[in-house]
Amino acid sequence: MTRVAIIDYGVGNLRSVEKAFAAAGSSAVVSDDERVLREADALVLPGVGAFGACMSALRARGFDRLVRERVAAGVPLLGVCVGMQMLFEESEEFGRSVGLGLLKGRVRRFDARLRVPHVGWNQVRAKKRHALFAGIEDEVFFYFVHSYYCETDDAEDAIGETDYGVAYASVVARGAVCGVQFHPEKSQAAGLRLLRNFAEGANNLR
Repeated sequence: MTRVAIIDYGVGNLRSVEKAFAAAGSSAVVSDDERVLREADALVLPGVGAFGACMSALRARGFDRLVRERVAAGVPLLGVCVGMQMLFEESEEFGRSVGLGLLKGRVRRFDARLRVPHVGWNQVRAKKRHALFAGIEDEVFFYFVHSYYCETDDAEDAIGETDYGVAYASVVARGAVCGVQFHPEKSQAAGLRLLRNFAEGANNLR
């Protein structure tokens, strides 16, 4: 069974993600132990709140370096919500903040004319076939809570798209690096299936 480690860097309610993996029939552990994170077969980077604060907390523990090193070694990574945004080069939230730079692009704020944060159920439209979508119907609803969205420099990185004032990348993937803007742990059956797909398909993402 794939050993999935959820990176605990002091941000967010990580136990709900851990419980969602368990409900999906996959094993995952929340850990801030570098040894555990380095020995895991796959990593999950969650994130709640402001981009800059999340990146600062990650750097304070040296986990930004760890994530880059594990990704360079081919270890699959799933970014969730702000965790997906952190995969990119920068965010304009509260001024410019630098991200992990694993994907090319930036994080933009939704148009001021839209109601933000974007909260609730919205559809994800698959732009290409991918292991994350196995067994999940196209244009299924997932649960979102966010005020900023990811703008990819390479359209190939956006494998799922959602409309909210603009068509934006709500699921991204390049090699073993994946991300979802929505909260799979709050997205009922489709969210649990996606987590299971990540855990079970981790070796195919390498």
